[in-house]
Amino acid sequence: MKTVASTYNLQQIDSVASDILKQLEFKVVVFNGDMGTGKTTLIKALLKAMNSNDVVNSPTFAIVNEYSIPNDKVYHFDFYRIESLEEAFNFGIEDYMNSDHWLFIEWADRIAPLLPELHSTIDITVVDEENRSLKLTIENELLTEHNAMTAPKF
Repeated sequence: MKTVASTYNLQQIDSVASDILKQLEFKVVVFNGDMGTGKTTLIKALLKAMNSNDVVNSPTFAIVNEYSIPNDKVYHFDFYRIESLEEAFNFGIEDYMNSDHWLFIEWADRIAPLLPELHSTIDITVVDEENRSLKLTIENELLTEHNAMTAPKF
């Protein structure tokens, strides 16, 4: 397992996002943190770094938002309102999980049994009003040449 931890000021979020993208091994990224820690703010910065021109907002009520990046898509999920796995199945979660697109997932604990084994996790905690602590975990012992992201990331 590879873990990278850092503390950042919200003014540094664009460079933090660029650094994260350089380290990702998988296109499925889980974002953990309490309400208001900045999960969606970080996702906005990641999409900007991935050259998306789309307006990014939280999919709390829509459950999933789709964003375009050059040569790919990003699906941004917010499962806060999901109360059962059946709800996730009802909107076709399997199709998203079996796609080869980027998946950014907030509140993934609500669908934990459905997560692919190969994913990265970003834990965000509030240090104070302007600073956040971030831990990126990559399960690289599962990484093989076959399942590594070998094509350009974006």
